[in-house]
Amino acid sequence: MAALNIISQPPTSSFLNFKIKNSFDNGPLYVPNKPTLSSVAKQLSKSGTIAGSGCSWMQGSSTCFNAAAANERRRGIVYSVFPTKPAQVSSVQDLYEFICSGPLLEKMGFTPESVAESVDKWLAYGLHLCRLFQLGEFELNIPQKVRFYHYYIPVFLWCEDQISQHMSGYKEGEDIPPLVIGFSAPQGCGKTTLVFALDYLFKITGRRSATISIDDFYLTAEGQAKLREENPGNALLEFRGNAGSHDLPFSVETLTALKKLNKEGTKMKLPRYDKSAYSGKGDRADPSTWPEIEGPLSVVLFEGWMLGFKPLPVETVKAVDPQLETVNKNLEAYYDAWDKFIGAWIVIKIKDPTCVFQWRLQAEIAMRDAGKPGMSDEEVKDFVSRYLPAYYAYLPTLYSEGPSGSDPKHYILIEIDEGRNPILGN
Repeated sequence: MAALNIISQPPTSSFLNFKIKNSFDNGPLYVPNKPTLSSVAKQLSKSGTIAGSGCSWMQGSSTCFNAAAANERRRGIVYSVFPTKPAQVSSVQDLYEFICSGPLLEKMGFTPESVAESVDKWLAYGLHLCRLFQLGEFELNIPQKVRFYHYYIPVFLWCEDQISQHMSGYKEGEDIPPLVIGFSAPQGCGKTTLVFALDYLFKITGRRSATISIDDFYLTAEGQAKLREENPGNALLEFRGNAGSHDLPFSVETLTALKKLNKEGTKMKLPRYDKSAYSGKGDRADPSTWPEIEGPLSVVLFEGWMLGFKPLPVETVKAVDPQLETVNKNLEAYYDAWDKFIGAWIVIKIKDPTCVFQWRLQAEIAMRDAGKPGMSDEEVKDFVSRYLPAYYAYLPTLYSEGPSGSDPKHYILIEIDEGRNPILGN
């Protein structure tokens, strides 16, 4: 079966003069004055460039690729589930219509016309993601299609636009610092897998990128022990996680260095945190194991469960949990340490913080199935309970106001369901 030869750049013709080039090098196929891709699909079918003889463009099912294979070295296994119900996609037209049905399309500034003009890019990025997650491009099921074409690719294109806007603010010849894009999302909702996919797409399109997590800025084991001693009886500060358990000067030092990584030949090592150290209490990984990155960077992807949280009136947080009073005070220093470095924001919204327990449980089961130490169900419940007060206290303000200093033109709120897929939301 011949494959589509996907062009890396969008067609220069308008939507009403759309073209796709096939793998037989027969020249461009034109669809004059048609606002759909039906005739493109028919011509490609005749040329043998999409499935014929009863075969669908995507069919069957495939084994799930877990981003952990490439991401495990950073901070543990990433849980990502793709159910196996097959999607029956009969043509490029069907895929085009599927893309246009996505809940993020209008929110991110896309139209059916703009999708048609750049459908070659959507197809190319879809193929790259199939390879990344070890999925057959002709065997995607519905949840996989949703994840790629309704979520990962629209977010990637939005990020690309944000980078272009960022670069346009500098004069020719000026050194342009990388754009830091912040991803604020609760634990277990798939933000690490999303960032993993975006980082890959940036690299295959020629942009140098770096990924960093707030986890990488946790206090050392010694520092965490000291924090615990200074806050006896406060379960929210007994272990890593809440505001106060991060090395903020180290955060500033690292993010400042990343922003300066804008010249050819510049290098630095990215810190990493070892959650398995000290029987799961964790410690900063040995610097000899930190990955090295090289400039010039175009973008830094910075993710964390509490990015963008703002301190609230004491009475408000104490009404949620009295132990939050100290956490809330600690949070006052986080804007200068984290948020002020971020030039564009993606906030992933969930309807109910209790989803975090189920997602975390799934992640631990995946770790145990992979032969790695994982928490028991009771340990997961105890672990998540130390985060829930902060979710209940700070998420409503984050969702209604956005992060401090965020610009509506450089901010997007994405609501997801319990399956970690985007929905229309509010």
